Amino acid sequence: MQLKQLLCVQEIVERGFRVGDAAVALHTSQPSVSRQVQALEKELGVRIFIRHNKRFLGLTQPGTEVLKIVRRVLRDTDNLRHVGAEYTDQASGSLTVSTSHTQARYVLPRVIQAFAALHPNVTVILRQGPPPQTAQWVHDGEADLSISPDATVPVPDVVLLPCYDHQKIVLVTVGHPLLAEKPLTLEALAGYPLITYDTKFVTTAYVANAFAAAKLVPKIVLTATDVDVMKTYVKSGLGVAIVPKLAYDRKGDRSLRAIDAKHIFAPSRISIGIAKNRYLRSYAYDFIRMLSPNLTREMIDSAVFDGA
Repeated sequence: MQLKQLLCVQEIVERGFRVGDAAVALHTSQPSVSRQVQALEKELGVRIFIRHNKRFLGLTQPGTEVLKIVRRVLRDTDNLRHVGAEYTDQASGSLTVSTSHTQARYVLPRVIQAFAALHPNVTVILRQGPPPQTAQWVHDGEADLSISPDATVPVPDVVLLPCYDHQKIVLVTVGHPLLAEKPLTLEALAGYPLITYDTKFVTTAYVANAFAAAKLVPKIVLTATDVDVMKTYVKSGLGVAIVPKLAYDRKGDRSLRAIDAKHIFAPSRISIGIAKNRYLRSYAYDFIRMLSPNLTREMIDSAVFDGA
């Protein structure tokens, strides 16, 4: 049994059972990937994949169990590399953080600046995407941490550590009629075109639930993944936007006004995602502490490692 055989199995699954795509990702040929899988199946004495006319269609029942072990072995192998790096070169390395645009734009600059001052030889790599994608990157080993609103559908084997809550505001143009509503009501808000996050964001679910509970149907004219794009369309007069409070910059958004909406919409919880049983370099704990001082190394390890 060889690691490259396990890598082939994992990559085939990650690429939607497209062997050609798996071969490209592994920098090898399609026949080579197929031979590696066949050799592993012969050694184990079971079929891992369901096939039809040489096409891979899915996992067999024993294949499902094999995949769980394959992922655990590959993760532990990656952990061994991290341990080696930790003790041979403690001062340098990289930290890949998957996050949403809002976190990257409005929360992380101060954290990354402080982190860079403490660890000048560590490169921080930001990957931006919607919450399900940020957590999936952690699951797939393509990111060390995710910082994002909790996804509506949890990603398996990714531990979410609560960090802080986002309260919501409604962004309008200067002189907008909603500024006279004190306090703002859902009924008043439903009377105007709305701009909100894409449906992949949990914020959208909170907004939809609030209107549904009040038996109101909002008129959503635009959804987006980028809060700065949403601001642009508010300024153009397309509608009013429901966004996190931290996204409003009084100086930078002089043509906009923020209306408090925490009494209307539930806050969004922001969490740090870490793969189950994933070994982190010591500087990763520093990064987490700078973002959320209440999360100690002991708390993180207790949540991440089985039996800790």
